[in-house]
Order: sequence, then C-alpha cells, then structure tokens
Amino acid sequence: MAKNKFHDGPGPSQRQLRVGELIRRTLSEVLARGDVHDPDLNRMSITVGEVRTSPDLKIATAYVLPLGGKGQEDVIELLARNKGELRRMVGKKVGLKFSPDLRFRLDDTFDRLDDTRRMFDQDAVRRDLDE
Repeated sequence: MAKNKFHDGPGPSQRQLRVGELIRRTLSEVLARGDVHDPDLNRMSITVGEVRTSPDLKIATAYVLPLGGKGQEDVIELLARNKGELRRMVGKKVGLKFSPDLRFRLDDTFDRLDDTRRMFDQDAVRRDLDE
C-alpha cells in the first residue's frame, strides 16, 4: 500500500476532529464578540476556517483569514500576541483537562479553490475532461 505523501498516518481521529471543531467554534465566537482585551484585534473580522489538533490534543493549529483578505500578516501577529488570553478562554469554554497551545496559520483554502477553478477553465484541461 502506497503511503500518502501528505499524511504520516491514518488521519485525525474522531476525537481530534470533534475537539478541533469545538475549538474552532469557540475561537470564532470569542473573536466575533470582541472578548479579547486588545482593541487592535477586536477591530478585525476574522474567519476561523479550521482547527487541527495534534493526536495528544496538546497543540491546536487554527487556520484563519481576515474578512476580505486584507491585513493577513497583521492578523497572525495580533492573534499570536493574544495567544495566552485566547488559550485561557478556549480552555474554560471547551472544558478540556488541559488547554492546548494555540498556533495560528493563514487559511489558504480559498486561494487553492481559485487556483483549481482557473485550472479547470484552461482550454487544454476542459478538452481533456470532455473526452
């Protein structure tokens, strides 16, 4: 059986998926309500697209994007600066024994979707698909 070059194992467990979704929803709510004590962060509308957790649930990586895509570097910096407060809020609301270390990355899902659409719009690709 060939090993998938993108994953080192069977994929996330149901528990990882469930906890990741709980963290995603909680982060989204906290950021939408402006619960963080940082006016710069509260001024931004941030979408939390996905949260992936490590198998031991000690690390949670949130894939985020500012609304409209402007200020992407700023949003990562602001979230990292407020990581401790966000971690405490997530820990309280999610109710895990240990609150995971939060990491933030830009969500490039929409960019990849646009690239895929552009690829499918190419004449050569359309011709191959029609055959």
